[in-house]
Amino acid sequence: MANLDDFRKRAKEALNTIADVSVEMYKSAEEKARIMTRRAKLNADISRDKSLIRRRFIDIGKTYYELNKDMPGEEFEQSCDDITAAYASIEALKEEVKLLKTHGLNYDAADAKYKAAPQDEESQDEAPQDEDSNQD
Repeated sequence: MANLDDFRKRAKEALNTIADVSVEMYKSAEEKARIMTRRAKLNADISRDKSLIRRRFIDIGKTYYELNKDMPGEEFEQSCDDITAAYASIEALKEEVKLLKTHGLNYDAADAKYKAAPQDEESQDEAPQDEDSNQD
């Protein structure tokens, strides 16, 4: 019977140890989960604030450009010139897109002229002429 009592005592001690370790592991996992959640929230807040800063810098830059594009400070002259050139390029590209929508590939952007649509030899006499060729 002593062996049985000793076995019960050791089994009870083992179960208590397992329970204690389980509780410690649960607490540790819970703490790690809280830490990870807090870190994720903090990183999201940092990203939000960085995004706000970027938007405000963009707003400031746009406002500066609009107010000073004709006479920017020396340190901003090249940037303002680049922006002005990019705006001009965008407008030219938009115009080309518009012409392509209207005239398809019959528009030659390099010559900035309209080409006659390809036709067979019999109907070439009726092909529309370029505007420049009508100025005789």
